[in-house]
This record gives sequence, structure tokens and C-alpha cells, in this order.
Amino acid sequence: MASNDPLGNLGVRQTARGGELRVFSAHATAVELCIFAPDDPTWIAETHALHRMKSGIWHITTRALAPGVRYGLRVDGPTGPTHAFDPERVLLDPYARGLARTPDGDWRSYVQDDAFDWAGVQKPRIPLDHTVLYEAHAKGLTKLAPELPDELRGTYAGLAHPATIAYLKDLGVTTVELLPMHQFVSEQRLQGQGLVNYWGYNTLNFFTPHAAYATRQAQFGGTGAVLREVKGMVKLLHEAGLEVVLDVVYNHTSEEGPEGPTTSFRGIDAASYYRQTPDGAYIDTTGCGNTIDFSQPVAQRLVLDSLRYWANEVQIDGFRFDLMATLGRDAGAEFDPEHPLLRAILDDPELQGVKMIAEPWDVGTGGWQVGQFPHGYHEWNDGFRDRARAFWLTDAGTARAHGTAPEGIGSLARRITGSAHVFAEARGPLASVNFITAHDGFTLADLTAYNTKHNIGNGENNRDGTDNNRSYNFGVEGLTDDPVITTTRRKAMRNLMATLLLSAGIPMITAGDEVGRSQRGNNNAYCHDSELTWLDWHHEEWQQDLYRVVRRLLQLRRENPALRPVRYGRWGETVPNATQMDWFNKDGLAMTMTDWDSPAERTLQYLAASTPEFEEFNRILLIVHGIEEEVEVTLPAHEGVDGYTLLWDSSHDDIGDLVSEHAPGETLVVGPASMLLFRAHG
Repeated sequence: MASNDPLGNLGVRQTARGGELRVFSAHATAVELCIFAPDDPTWIAETHALHRMKSGIWHITTRALAPGVRYGLRVDGPTGPTHAFDPERVLLDPYARGLARTPDGDWRSYVQDDAFDWAGVQKPRIPLDHTVLYEAHAKGLTKLAPELPDELRGTYAGLAHPATIAYLKDLGVTTVELLPMHQFVSEQRLQGQGLVNYWGYNTLNFFTPHAAYATRQAQFGGTGAVLREVKGMVKLLHEAGLEVVLDVVYNHTSEEGPEGPTTSFRGIDAASYYRQTPDGAYIDTTGCGNTIDFSQPVAQRLVLDSLRYWANEVQIDGFRFDLMATLGRDAGAEFDPEHPLLRAILDDPELQGVKMIAEPWDVGTGGWQVGQFPHGYHEWNDGFRDRARAFWLTDAGTARAHGTAPEGIGSLARRITGSAHVFAEARGPLASVNFITAHDGFTLADLTAYNTKHNIGNGENNRDGTDNNRSYNFGVEGLTDDPVITTTRRKAMRNLMATLLLSAGIPMITAGDEVGRSQRGNNNAYCHDSELTWLDWHHEEWQQDLYRVVRRLLQLRRENPALRPVRYGRWGETVPNATQMDWFNKDGLAMTMTDWDSPAERTLQYLAASTPEFEEFNRILLIVHGIEEEVEVTLPAHEGVDGYTLLWDSSHDDIGDLVSEHAPGETLVVGPASMLLFRAHG
């Protein structure tokens, strides 16, 4: 270990003299290693005192820490409001790379053997402009999949089954973004109500995969077998050209508030790991009871070491950081875009080429930080979500009630072209992760079927979950057989998907939206591990139609680089890998300020030409019409354009019988509330 890296090699490492254990506790007065009997994880067979070194490191090397051994820590220290030392409590090593469960439900750290044969399989390294994220739950994606053997449904192995891979490849996504799969537990409140934490945002350990998502065979084989199944999943997905991104929750732990369970960090050194006032009150910027204090070097190092482990040992391609504003808070709990941890993640030589996606907010002071993260991060763009929903949904409701929509086309156009008003020019449109839905909130289908949340069964009397959904039911709350309403809803889904997949930025699809999955109006289904949240693989005809639409839109995105610029264009210049944009109204004339701002003008023609470095020149025309009445649109005349080929029209599931070739100056009838995409040629 280098002398200038006192926090190096925390956890267990194998050496010629046995297992070396290093634990950080700045305030402890004694740290003891407990070795459990091989045949009884409740019986402490031997103990060893750790020796204090500089910088709060406690150390021991012993042959008792061999691979396969279960161990724990007992830590003593001073009393006081910011401390929670208990020399009788057995704690988990924060750096344990394996966890074993006891018959009575306790956890033990486990000395892991990380050996795995990758057989030369490499990360796909999908370029950012070709990246399409598919947010999925490791269990829920395949729990009901009929083509999988029973034993593989809802497992890591099931996710990498040929049938699952074939589905993802056929759809056209590139990158599976998995909800948290670090080992997590359910909160005490949920356990008391007979519910579970399904989403997994309650981490017990940052180095161990969640065992319950492994096959029963792997679970019976122990934590090492679980890890091998995870690695096998990643290997098979990589062989198929698919990336794996993990949703990681470093902002808080499962120890909850001061009265929560003490399993690891709190008992080892609460004053170093958790934000507290001098009198021991927790400073909570996460809404989860506790907040990791990232002004502390040991907390920063924990994140870096965990990321390195997953990116290199498990070959993970990227990370989505839950409530990442918390990771950028300084000693005063203020957000700093140049926070040492935020910079270290980007600058770490072991993390180069790894995709870093920020959820750029938390519930602390100044928590909304969209657009403020350093270059190199890609951020969830809630403004894109909100404007797209409003344009196609709530604006329609307002127009029906009052005769006109509250906003025109301009704000949506800014989002479609990469949100340059949010992200700095140096970051470009790929800083924006565009989404319409996520695990948190209504599904795509529910956005078009419910005006209000229906969080039945969550145990909170429908108080949980946001009330600001920007949804619209088009006249009936919930399911209906009314053909007019169902037809309108399905077109709204197509419009929302087209807005997502034809916009500049990195798109993220929530698993199941491609087939109109419903959660029956529940917009906070975090506590339901059931058919409410699992994907249903039996699809009605309209769901199959929607799937084909999404697949077609993804194909069009791949084939047309004008839809996926890397850089923002600049007026009067040719910027490599950008798009040159021209804007026209429904009459084929250049947009005026009135056209941009007037709520009455909700029809736009967007002509975008690529400025390629590595691909062929490409030009597209996108028509967006946001009024529930048909309109006549005159295709624009533009230098170098002598015709337009219709590629897709949201008014139809199938455009095969429509006239596909059109000339500049030609007038078309565009259906109510619809989008059309053309390839311009000449």
C-alpha cells in the first residue's frame, strides 16, 4: 500500500500471509474481528483484535480470513450524541464483497473468491449518440416471461436468457439500465405492514449483488455462486452487444434514521459516515432517514471503490446515480458542481469510458440541479419529461375545456433539439437523458388513462406519490371500452414515444412502455413485488402495434444521424456532428416570434441536416402538430431539397398504404394531434 493512500485497500485482500482486513473508524477505541464457525453462522469461533494505524485505519492480517469464511466486526468507542458504538453488536464490513444470511435473518460478511472466466468478452462500448437506455427491474422484467424455464424467471440468468436477449435486440435498445441490485433490505415500516421494498433503493452493502434475484440454485450455492451468475449475465449481454448500467444508491443506507437498524456504518463510525448536527440530529437531504456525508474523504472513497469494483471486476458499463445532488454536497450541505467526489468519478483512470448518469436532484436545500453537473455526466432531464407530457396531454385537456392550449410549440421545440437552454454548449445535447416515464411515476399507458394517482395498497392512504403527473385521461378515469377514447389514448402514446425517440439527447424507455403496460393508476409502486409491477408478456393486438411503432422509431433513430447530434449547432457555422436547423410554420414559411410564442400556433416543421464526421450526410423533416383538429401543412422549400419521403406518421399504426413521396410546396392534410417524420433528399 502506498503511504500517500491511507484509505487504500479497505476490506479484505488475500496476501501471502493470509487475509488482510482494513477498516476505517476515526473515532473507535477498539475494533474486533469475529470469525464464525463454518457450520454455524451464529457461533463466534474466534476473535482477533485489529490494530490502529494512521488516519483512522484499523488493520489485521490472519489466515483465518480465507475465502469462504464468514466474519463480522465489533466496534467500541466513545459515547456522545453523534456516536452509536456498541461493543456487543456484530457489524458488517462496509467493503464486504459477499454477504451470507443466518437462519434467523441476520447478515454476515463473507470472504469472496472473485475468480471468473470472461473468455475474452469485452464491453460493447456503444457510442453515446447511439445509446438507447431501457430501464428495467432485474426480477420484474422476466418474472412472467413464458419462453423462459420456470427456474430462470425473475433472475439474473433469466435476464440473459436467449429469449430475453432476442426481445431486447429486436426492439432496438442498446443498454439495459437495471434498478438497484446492490444487496438491499426492506424498511422497518414496510416490514411492519407486510410490504416489501421492490425497487431496491435501500442499500445494505455496496459491493454485493442482491441475492434474491439469483436462481435458487445459485442462492443455495452461496454468495459466490450469486456473484458468478451476475457476471455470467453481464458476459452474455455483452456477447449480444448489449450494455449493462446499474442504478446505484450511494446517497443513503438501509440504516434509516437514528432509531433504525444498526448493521454497519452507524456502529463502525456514525460521526464519519452520516451527516449530523453536533447534537446528533440527522441532516437528511434524501428523504430516507439518513444521508451519507460526502464532505468526508472516507465516504468519497467508498463510492469510488464501489464503482471501480463493479466497472472492472463485474464489467458494468455505466451507472445511474440516485439523488446525485447529495453526492455533490460540501461540509455545509451545499451543492458544489466541482465537488471533489464529482470530479474524482470523472477523472478516475479506472473509470474511463464508463457512462455516468446523474439524477440531478435531491430533497435538500437547492436540490434541483439539472444542467449544473460537470461535463462528462449525463443528466435525467425532468424538463423534457414535463414539457412533452404537457404538450400532448394536459394541454389537450385545457384546450378541450377552454378552447385553447396554454402554451405554443416553442418550449417543446427547445426540448426536441437537445435542451440547449439547460445544458452548456461544451456538454452538448448528449448531456440530456430524455425520458417520458421512469420507474417512479405513471407508466406511459397510465399517463393517458388517469388524471389522478390511485396508490391503492401502498399503506399510506394515497398520500404518497406525486400529484403533479401532467397526465390526461381523455374523458374517462381508468380503463374504458369507448373506442374513441382508446384510439385517442393510443395515439397519444405514439406521440409521446415519438417525441422521446426522435429528439436530440440520450433516450430512456421504461420497460413495458413499448407495449402499454399499466399499473392501474399507481404512480409509486415501489412496495409491490407482484403482477402489478411485473411485465405481462401476453399482449393484445393494440399492444403489439405499439411495440412495432417503438421498434420502427428506434430503427429510424439509428438510420438518421440528423436525429442524434453530438454537439449543438451554431448559427452560420458548420459544427461537426451537430445539426443545422431550419424552422417553418404550417404554411411552409420561416417561423416568426409569434409562431413560437402563441398558444394558437402549435404546428411546427423542423428541418434538420446532419454535419457528419463519420456517417453519411442526412437530412430529415419532422412535423409536430399539437391541436386535436386536422390541419393543412405546406411542405417547405429549401435549398438542396427536391423531395420528401414519408417515414412515419403517428396517426397510423401502419403507413404502408399512404403516399410516401412528396414535393416541396405540396400541401398535406395532417391528422389531429400527430407527428410525421420525412427524409429530405436532393
